[in-house]
Amino acid sequence: MGQILGIGTTHAPPLAMPPARMLAMFRQALAAPNADPRYDDPAKWPEAMRAEWGNDEGVAAAAAHRQRLIENFRHQRRLIDDFKPDFILIFGDDQYENFQEDIVPPFCIFGLDDEFDSQPWSRKSYANGNAWNEPADWVFKLRGQRDAAKYLTTALINQDVIMPYAYKTLHQSMLATAFSNTLAYLDFDRVGFPHPIVPFHVNCVGSDLLVARGHHRARLLTVGGNEPSTERPDPPSPSAALCMDIGARLARIVMDSPYRVVFMATSSWSHAGLSVNTGRMVPDHESDRTLLEAFRNGDYKHWRSCVRADLENAGQHELLNWMLLAGAMDACGRKPVIDDYVETYLFQANKIFASYPVR
Repeated sequence: MGQILGIGTTHAPPLAMPPARMLAMFRQALAAPNADPRYDDPAKWPEAMRAEWGNDEGVAAAAAHRQRLIENFRHQRRLIDDFKPDFILIFGDDQYENFQEDIVPPFCIFGLDDEFDSQPWSRKSYANGNAWNEPADWVFKLRGQRDAAKYLTTALINQDVIMPYAYKTLHQSMLATAFSNTLAYLDFDRVGFPHPIVPFHVNCVGSDLLVARGHHRARLLTVGGNEPSTERPDPPSPSAALCMDIGARLARIVMDSPYRVVFMATSSWSHAGLSVNTGRMVPDHESDRTLLEAFRNGDYKHWRSCVRADLENAGQHELLNWMLLAGAMDACGRKPVIDDYVETYLFQANKIFASYPVR
């Protein structure tokens, strides 16, 4: 009989940036061609937003936000180490990294080598450095679990689930940011990360694939980017219900296996640059709070009923990663422990840290 530890986390890029650059995305949004004029004058911002901005333009808030995230990742690392998993199944998204015009699967399981190297700071987005002051050619040594990936993929296909899989990355030699950032944060103190991983890609970008090309703020930064396109949009992301169904199947497969597995969803919730509801400037707090209350109560029917358009208008595209976790935990009959809810205006996205202890 297998065992599952559930973890909900984030791969928020600002945490990987040097502390002085944690507000870079917000400043970029303020200066964007399509910036919502409601945010031109800080004196007219919501009270909580002005409090974050403070008298130092967010410097103190950035330090506090950063430390809060670090402590949450340290807590999650302890949970994982204590559980001693055979592997970690990570639900994450690809932002025009390995999946581009040539192939865009709704899901993909990666069966990577038992040992592989990643150079996350070689990306252009970290040309100005990273939070650890590590060089661009720094090597993050990681472990895959190809046999487990084959096991999961075979079991899903035997259940008539069409499940793409891969043994190597495509357009870059490293994993997508969703996976590599999360692992870097779980090893924030650089003691090494020994746990094997099975990355599970979810297409959260959907119809924004070629509009954004991996850039959440593309519509803000492009002149006319908010204007409706006359071109047919790219095909959509999978539905919340489908993601939860796949998550439930994976949970049942693991529970009938000999494996000890961490099911981990990685993404922030409402993203400012994607939220139509807030003019793409700040996260949609109201939508996140509604989903959080349902999540806290184990109201998985509410999550399953989420409509794709509503999620995307709230900037919650990447919550599809969490939908797989929610579906898995629903199948296990578990409610989450909300370890922390980190709500913000300036730091681009709200973050939830949650866990499902083994019973």
